[in-house]
Amino acid sequence: MGVSTETRGAWAPKGRSPKQLHLELNALHRERLSPGVPTDDWRERLLLNAERALLEGRFLEEERLRVASRARTAPREAHAFAAWFDALREHGPGQFDPLFDYLAEEATREEVTWFLRQEVAGEAGFDDLVALTQVRLPTPAKLELARNYWDEMGRGREQGMHGPMLARLAEAAGVASPDPRDVVWEALALGNLLAGLASNRRYAWHSFGALGAVELTAPTRAVKVVEALERVGLTGDALQYFKLHATIDVAHWRGWKEEALIPVVTAQPELVPHIAEGALMRLEAGKRTFDRYRRELLGRRR
Repeated sequence: MGVSTETRGAWAPKGRSPKQLHLELNALHRERLSPGVPTDDWRERLLLNAERALLEGRFLEEERLRVASRARTAPREAHAFAAWFDALREHGPGQFDPLFDYLAEEATREEVTWFLRQEVAGEAGFDDLVALTQVRLPTPAKLELARNYWDEMGRGREQGMHGPMLARLAEAAGVASPDPRDVVWEALALGNLLAGLASNRRYAWHSFGALGAVELTAPTRAVKVVEALERVGLTGDALQYFKLHATIDVAHWRGWKEEALIPVVTAQPELVPHIAEGALMRLEAGKRTFDRYRRELLGRRR
C-alpha cells in the first residue's frame, strides 16, 4: 500500500519504530561501505544484510511513491527540465525553512551544538556518494561527477578535503563520533536515503538527481549555519566546512546542470521522472528532518 504525499512520517515494518528501522539501515550502510577483512561468519552476515536490504528497498520505494506524481509533471525537454530543477531552489520542499533563521539569530550554543550532532551523525559522505553514483554513467555526467569528486578531495590536498573539514568542526563543537542512537530518526533516514540510492544501481539516476538537489540547495542553508556558528563563538577552522559550501556548491550546481544534467536528458529524456524523483526524495527527506529539528529546539525552549 502506498503512502500519501501529505504524510510526513516514514514507513516502518510492523513491530519496528522508524528509529529502529533507521538504526538497522545505518548499520547496513556502515558494513556495506566500510573496508573490511574476510570473516568466518560471512554467510550469516550476508543473510542478515540481505534482510536489511529488503527493508531498505521497501523504505526507498515508499519514499519514491511520495513524490512520484509531482515528478511526472517535470518537462522532458532538457533545458526546460533544467529550469524546472533550478526552480526547486526557490519552491522545493523544505526551502527557506525558518529553522535556519532561528539558528542564525536566536539559538543558544547548546542548541547549535545539538543541531550539529544530528547533522554529523546523519552525514552520508558526499564524496563517497558521488564516487558510487558515477559508476558507468555516460561520459559527460561521469566527467562532471569526477570534477566534483576532485573538489571533495581537496584537489589532492588533505587540508582541503571536505570530509575532514566536517570532522574538525565536529571536534571543535564537541560532537565528534556521535552515537546514532542519540540522533533523531529523521536525520538517520536522510542519510540512509542518500546512501541507499547511491549503493543500489537500480536507483543510479535517482541518486544523480538527489545529489544534484544537494548542490542546488545547500548554499542557502550553509550561509545561515555560518552565521549561527559565528554568533555562538565557533570560529576559525571550525567555520571552514560551511563557509566553503556556501560558495563552492553554487559553482558545483552550475557545472552539474550544464555539463551533466542537460547532456543526459538531451540524450535520454525518458530518465527525467527518475532524476526528478531523486531530487524530490532528497528535498522531502530534508523537509521532514528540518520539521523535527524545529519541534525539538522550540520544545526545549518552551
